[in-house]
Amino acid sequence: MKKILNVGGNSKAIPLPPQYEGWDHVLLDIDPKGNPDVLCDARELITLPEPAYDSVYCSHNLEHYYYHDVKKVLAGFSHVLKADGFVYICVPDMNEVMRIVVEKNLDIDDELYQCSAGSILVRDVMYGWGIQIESSGCDFFAHKTGFTERSLINVLDGAGFPWIFTCTGNLEVTAFAFKDEPSDYLTKLLNITKP
Repeated sequence: MKKILNVGGNSKAIPLPPQYEGWDHVLLDIDPKGNPDVLCDARELITLPEPAYDSVYCSHNLEHYYYHDVKKVLAGFSHVLKADGFVYICVPDMNEVMRIVVEKNLDIDDELYQCSAGSILVRDVMYGWGIQIESSGCDFFAHKTGFTERSLINVLDGAGFPWIFTCTGNLEVTAFAFKDEPSDYLTKLLNITKP
């Protein structure tokens, strides 16, 4: 059975993308309240045993690290990932946020969009969801690094992932990154096209 390491997923109750259906779900988090399988900071992944995962999934967690720590986190992803595995990363698209802010003449405290959690302000996307930070008392939830499609490609490439496929939409940059050329099975599963 294929195994996924869900980095910073908070809880196994939060559904994974459909590509992972039937995979063994291993949750890594810094907060013991979510009952993670691996309790550690993603910067410490390099200390885990040899590669054991077919994929590392990191949705809206990488932006919580300072830029110099992003490199450590990605090195950890590479360390725990099997040679033929892949990283699946989603981060806020700061390029798109800035485009909307300028186009609509928004202020930092203006609403960017509505979601099930309520009103999301421009500053919530830029700096982290203020309500979550305030209610948790945890500064970790603050955004410390912003990404664009190009900057995410650059840090992934610098971390040893030469095969990178990205897309943008819904204020997100999504990337699938590989240490080795992806197999036909993975390109079909992830709906990506090799150049």
